[in-house]
This record gives sequence, C-alpha cells and structure tokens, in this order.
Amino acid sequence: MLPPVRIAVSRRIALRGLASAATAFAVGGCAGMAANGPRFDAADIKVRPTLLVATTRKPVEGARAQPWFGPERARRMTVWRATLNAPDDGRFSLSAIGLSDWSIASIEPVPQFGDLLGQATSGRNLLIYVHGFNQTFETATLDAARLSDGIKFAGETMVFSWPSRAKLLDYGYDRESAMWSRDALDQVLEGLLASPTIGRINIVAHSVGTMLTMEALRQLYAKHGDTAADRIGAVIFAAPDIDMDVFTASVGRIGPLAAKVTVITATNDRALAVSGWVNGSTSRVGAAEKAQLEKLGLRVVDASAQGWGIINHDLFLSNASIRQVIRDAVAGSSRVGALAPAGIQVGGNLPPEDGAQAPRMDSR
Repeated sequence: MLPPVRIAVSRRIALRGLASAATAFAVGGCAGMAANGPRFDAADIKVRPTLLVATTRKPVEGARAQPWFGPERARRMTVWRATLNAPDDGRFSLSAIGLSDWSIASIEPVPQFGDLLGQATSGRNLLIYVHGFNQTFETATLDAARLSDGIKFAGETMVFSWPSRAKLLDYGYDRESAMWSRDALDQVLEGLLASPTIGRINIVAHSVGTMLTMEALRQLYAKHGDTAADRIGAVIFAAPDIDMDVFTASVGRIGPLAAKVTVITATNDRALAVSGWVNGSTSRVGAAEKAQLEKLGLRVVDASAQGWGIINHDLFLSNASIRQVIRDAVAGSSRVGALAPAGIQVGGNLPPEDGAQAPRMDSR
C-alpha cells in the first residue's frame, strides 16, 4: 500500500475546498471535452504568470528563497519581478477541489522602477494590490495573484507589500509600518503616471492597506490634480480599517478621485470590530452603515449577507459575488449596481466609463 500523501493547504484554500469540490462535481457531469481546452476568459496572469513587486520590506538573504522578505523595514523601496506557479485548471485537478494554489517560483531584482515596466505592452492597464494587517510577503503576493485571476484581469498585476509582522498581537507595528510606507506608494503611483506604457491604474486595497492607499492618493492629487484622476481607474477599498472621521476628511481632499472609489463593507466584520476596540472604540469605515458612506458621494457595496465565516474580513477574495462586483468596477461597467449579484446591496456613484468625465467633488 502506498503511504498517504500529505498536502499542505493554506487557510483560505481549506475554507474554499468544500465549496470548490461541490462545484466541480456539479458541473463535471454536463461539461464536454472542451472543458479541458484553453480558457478564452483567462486572466493575463494565468497566461503569463509573472507579478510586479514593489516593497518596503527588508529582503531575507537576497530574496533568493522563502520567506523572500521579512517583517523588517528596509532603508528604501525596492522593485522586483516574481515568477509564479499557477494552479492547474483541469476539471479533475487538485485545484478544482481547492487543494492546489498559486506559489512563488522565483523573484528577481529590477534595478530601476522604469525597468520594471519596460516589458509591458504599451497601453496595458495595471492592477495594484495593497494588502492589509497580519500578512507575510508571500501571502500578500499570492493574494494579489488570486485576486487578478479571480476577476479575470486583462493587464499587468502588481503587489505593493509593506512590512507586516504577520502576528495578531502586532497590530500597532503593522499600522505604523503601513503609514511609514505611504511615501513609497506615492513614489510607485508617480512612476506609473510617468510611464508611457501603462494605461489605466486600478487599485484594490484591503484593511489597513486602505489607510495607506488613501494617504498616497491625497498626496498624488495634491501634486497632480485632475491629471492624476484621469489616469486612475477604479479604486476598491475592501473592508477599510480607517477611522470614519479621518476617512470623511480625506474624501474631501482627493477631488474627482472620490467618484472612482468603491467601498466594500460588512457590518458583521469581526476583525474590524476588534480594530475599533483597539483604537478606542472608534467606528471603522469597513463596518459602517451603507447610507452613512453614500452621503460622501461614494459607491458602496454592502456585503453583510455574504460569506459563511465568523470573521467576514476577506470576502473580496473568498466570495464570487464580491469578485464580480470588483471585476465590473475595474472594467468601468455601467451595469454595476443595476445587475449586482443577488444578496449584494450597491448604492452611490457608479465608476465612470473609460473616457467619461468623472463628477467633481467639493474639496472643502
């Protein structure tokens, strides 16, 4: 008898496994042989599994092997290109039942930021993922790949990774590290705006990463005004871990960029409830009532009824309906909201179509 094979399963993969298995067997009986052929709607990252990396983390032994980068703060931001191993898409593969996932094959340094974009086809859009609290470099990088694959993004994908200790009790260090990294994220956005090869710049930020992203957007708009707003596509704030008063003040300082913001909330987000308690019982944006955020002129997605976990903090990765909302927002689809998936409540401004003039916000 062969010895049992032990398979390492990540936290998110374990949670998705049962649902994925049910889906695979449900569709397996009626799918034709073409199911094993090439997928015409595949994300670019699945076809060419490479990821752009900008990080303020300190490399571990030159980032030649796991863990690649640690929780320490580097002296300066560095840029890299990661080669990934994509999960097999076969109908009867381990991926189909949630037991196979993305992984990092290698990471190579890039001398200058401009060199990072040199291989990009002119006019290609970009998706930037800014991770949240309690994340290693590897989990953040692979979440960026899962996100890009999940929304079938057509373009380049980048992860911006700031120094997190990836420990539940180190929230304070993580929060300060995120804020310390805001100038570096601003530098990334500046470099993208200056690049002739990059089209629309889309941003998805999660949890504490939304606070960092909002600060960078404030700096960017203060320097470039409407020029920056013209190049930024969708801005998705998933479960924003930001004080409500701070967020309200910031929205009034980013001009027409505010009309491009989609906020994904869940009033039953337990992680944000703990964050509010840690921060002196202040209300967090990601757990706010939809109507409260709509008053700011933002598009709001209430995901409170989605998911079946006890935390409900990363629905943007684990829930197919939320991923579809993100996909539509990034695509600039006018059908967002009107045809939102069942159980998703959407309200507020819709993101403008490509080339449309975004409504201006009062900058008081």
